[in-house]
Amino acid sequence: MHATKITPRDPVDRRRDTLARLDTERDLWLSTSHPAHGPHQVPLWFAWDGQALWMCTSATSATARNVREEPRVRLSLPDTVDVVLLRGVAEVHPAEEAPPNAAEAFTAKFGWDPRTEETPHVYLRVEPTTVRAWRGVPELRGRVIMRDGAWVG
Repeated sequence: MHATKITPRDPVDRRRDTLARLDTERDLWLSTSHPAHGPHQVPLWFAWDGQALWMCTSATSATARNVREEPRVRLSLPDTVDVVLLRGVAEVHPAEEAPPNAAEAFTAKFGWDPRTEETPHVYLRVEPTTVRAWRGVPELRGRVIMRDGAWVG
């Protein structure tokens, strides 16, 4: 592994870079927890609508069951060098009741429409309340770029 020089970004640049990644990336890790069964983490596709992340999973999955019991979740983009961690509260929307604009955006991005599946699916909507973003040790200070649902800086 080779060390590279990291020039710390200001909050405006971190926010811009984070929003660009939310617009273009397709995968994230979603962490949920169940009061009796503990933590659970899965990779999911996501679509960002400018305010919230939309994911989809089987209505009977451990993820869906956990979110119904404990809606507080953590999410992360799958990069350990350019870290983006999010926290929020998940809302569960049965696929057939999902807002059409969210479901259509998800379908357009992935070429898959969960509303047409034989087995029931749900959309999970998470509006971030906290976002942390950093690239290496030089950016640990100031890594919180959203607090209580408001962008910092």
